[in-house]
Amino acid sequence: MSEHSSGPQRGRPFTSKARPGKGQGFIKPAPRRPGLPPEGPVLLYGLHTVEAAFRNRDRRRIRLYATENAVNRLEERGVKIDVPVDIQMPRALDRMVTRDAVHQGMILEADPLPAYGVKELKGARLVLALDQVTDPHNVGAILRSAVALAADAVVTTERHAPEEGSVLAKSASGALDMIRHVRVKNLAKFLEEMGGQGFFRVALDSDGPATLEETTFGSKTVLVLGSEGKGVRPGVRAACDTTARLDMPGEIRSLNVSNAAVLSLYLARSKMGL
Repeated sequence: MSEHSSGPQRGRPFTSKARPGKGQGFIKPAPRRPGLPPEGPVLLYGLHTVEAAFRNRDRRRIRLYATENAVNRLEERGVKIDVPVDIQMPRALDRMVTRDAVHQGMILEADPLPAYGVKELKGARLVLALDQVTDPHNVGAILRSAVALAADAVVTTERHAPEEGSVLAKSASGALDMIRHVRVKNLAKFLEEMGGQGFFRVALDSDGPATLEETTFGSKTVLVLGSEGKGVRPGVRAACDTTARLDMPGEIRSLNVSNAAVLSLYLARSKMGL
């Protein structure tokens, strides 16, 4: 794995007792635009999130703020810490994140991931697209499920989608650094482009003419899920080859979008023979 330190920090990491916000400590992230990569550093916290960021060659890392125990824990898991380390007490780390954040003794300051686009989908077979799903907890859970079910990418819109920030990364529990997260300006146009590349496009809709199990899939598929309440927008639905529904046999007839994503990906893999 290549190193991702910057400027004069490149090379062997060092440790210090610098406090966040003083001297060479933590630099407050710049304002962010919803749906797009942040314009400044992001803070990634929690064991799985930080570990995945260190293992991702596309993630440019800047500095690790951590307790001594947390550093030891990362090293025990085989993580190569290739950035400067500021040893901190837990309370100092608490002040760097929101009150309800579970940082597990480690906070990684890093640049946002590159703005992946359609070109990163070359060779993909199963792609999940989200039409204006805005809750970062839902999108994080979907990213995690997409990794677990070996999807090739998750696509979101630049507007009406969560930023690539701490909440999304923590909710994804490392998955943000394990799968391509593609952002597009116009989802309908993106789907038209994917159709031109031989992808079969399926929009999930409760009024779909057939169930997902009854739907015939192509060798390459894009599954499209919409936000809870509004669902897939008409223009996006029109850019798909078909719509399909998930039939629930129980008294509750609909699923949370993150749960619908799990079931849809599982059924798609089965139908495609993946």
